[in-house]
Amino acid sequence: MSSSSLSYVHPTPNSPWGTYLSQVDRVVPYLGDLARWVDTLKRPKRALIVDVPIEMDDGTIAHFEGYRVQHNLSRGPGKGGVRFHPDVTLEEVMALSAWMTVKTAAVNLPYGGAKGGIRVDPKKLSMKELEKVTRRYTSEIGIIIGPHSDIPAPDVNTNAQIMAWMMDTYSMNVGGTATGVVTGKPLHLGGSLGRVEATGRGVFVTGREAARRLGMDLKGARVAVQGFGNVGSVAAELFAEAGAKIVAVQDHTGTVVNDKGLDMPKLVEQARKEGGIVGFKGGDTVANEAFWDVACDILIPAALEGQITAERAKQTKAKLVLEGANGPTVPEADDILGDRGVLVVPDVICNAGGVTVSYFEWVQDFSSFFWGEDEINERLDRIMMNAFSSIWDKADQHKISLRTATYAVACGRILMARQERGLYP
Repeated sequence: MSSSSLSYVHPTPNSPWGTYLSQVDRVVPYLGDLARWVDTLKRPKRALIVDVPIEMDDGTIAHFEGYRVQHNLSRGPGKGGVRFHPDVTLEEVMALSAWMTVKTAAVNLPYGGAKGGIRVDPKKLSMKELEKVTRRYTSEIGIIIGPHSDIPAPDVNTNAQIMAWMMDTYSMNVGGTATGVVTGKPLHLGGSLGRVEATGRGVFVTGREAARRLGMDLKGARVAVQGFGNVGSVAAELFAEAGAKIVAVQDHTGTVVNDKGLDMPKLVEQARKEGGIVGFKGGDTVANEAFWDVACDILIPAALEGQITAERAKQTKAKLVLEGANGPTVPEADDILGDRGVLVVPDVICNAGGVTVSYFEWVQDFSSFFWGEDEINERLDRIMMNAFSSIWDKADQHKISLRTATYAVACGRILMARQERGLYP
């Protein structure tokens, strides 16, 4: 594949990669002398496309397309999840890997950015078929992953069991147990306490800090959450515990609203038991598009990318947007929200709690010494608060958005590492 096609010089409008490139362009004026290296950020270091053939339960042979992209490794090994989804594309995985590069640098972790995916609907596979897909994919990308080179993790439709299969497959191929090759594993296989809740907890911590700076009292604040998986549900529960009212929740099954506040423990229980929130008796089910009209103070998009369009940016009543998902706001919508005075805490800092605790897991695996959950949460809160504070100060200094400030801080760190390491050969 040529470098021009790999860099997607002409990406699809409002595509994930196009969104990322526009974000990089906006940060160039704040990079100083490092701007000469900026094209480093616009080209993935390495992109691997693999065929994943398996024998299905009925004896037929099926082929799935898989990807692993390492966007930048200047600051350390690649880090990023693996998603199983029927709409996965190379361009999407490239963008997600690039956002991981920025995210790890924003919270100052010793990582680069990577991402992976398989174009498959896991709901249509049996458990045996799912294991085969996972193991074959792991074997195919095994030439570029490893505890010191690239460390996958869970993402959309992947979980601790899939990470256990990945770890085992890699370990069998290298001839020894390598727990540090993935994070998000089961606890008894080297996983970390607090990992499942970490991303949602990070959304809450950055949201709490942003609200404090805005003079917004969380007690009684109205919160709308799109996406009710690990990220959205954990963030919603933490905001509810802080006294906020969760007035609207949307997931893949539909949208439920209650002006007086939804009962979070009961809603979480239903989502777990029934596989979705629709039919919840503690609220009214409404049309999905009505979600964006709900009167709220805080909006948490925690589903997939590209959800906040220009039209929805004009609709929302929120004063604060917390990006729990990766790339949920298209650039045009970002500008509209800014013009309307809506503060957006960008994904690359807002949802960095997950990769931060993944880093803790990786460190614990190397030392074979594991921390308690209170210690993990304390370390996570401190890292997130310090990162948010430095980004807020940068935004205040240059009178720029938090997104541009986050990119200025993160990209400065990435390009400084690139410059100091030099070019070899």
